[in-house]
Amino acid sequence: MRSSVTRPLARPGPVSAHAVGCGFVQGSRYRIEALDESTWDAFAGLVECNNGVFGGCWCIGFHPEGASRNDAGLNRERKLARVRAGTTRAALVFDGDTCLGWCQFGAPDELPRIKNRAEYEKGLTELPDWRIACCFVGKGHRRNGVATAALAGALELIADLGGGSVEGYPEDAGSVPAGFLFHGALSTYEKLGFSRERKIGKHRWVVRKLIEA
Repeated sequence: MRSSVTRPLARPGPVSAHAVGCGFVQGSRYRIEALDESTWDAFAGLVECNNGVFGGCWCIGFHPEGASRNDAGLNRERKLARVRAGTTRAALVFDGDTCLGWCQFGAPDELPRIKNRAEYEKGLTELPDWRIACCFVGKGHRRNGVATAALAGALELIADLGGGSVEGYPEDAGSVPAGFLFHGALSTYEKLGFSRERKIGKHRWVVRKLIEA
């Protein structure tokens, strides 16, 4: 099995909302900013309004350390530490000063704990440069284009970081309840030009797109 991975030149170091391409998503009223110390409070506010997200995960579950099942406070501390170190990445969707949702992304070694990982690795021939992990939209903001804006924003940030191949692991929203679409909906990815590569679960697909710098 081949495991060579090409890394974007700009991969190391913190991701700053003020240093990369952040702004209004084309054709959308939403604004995109990167998750960093300057946007932490807005991000944390959204998480706290949604019960810590997925039972207190704080969007740490796909990182190597994973999420504690019974200590949401520890998950928060770990997430904040990664934000301060610049080792966690996400496109945050804003309407005014309010964060509505996000799309987490990173290199495979930053986000190894994807869903259906064992099945994914069985058919793996080459890792992508980037992968999409947690896709989340807060209560009261769903079905308003936030998820699409978040994924589009993540692709914009990836382009500013050097581009490369991007993978996602979505499921068909018609087959899985919205609360369990951890990696997002298949239709959202296909709307933004991702192509299906292979199935790794009953409803889960590996999808891929090449992003130019």
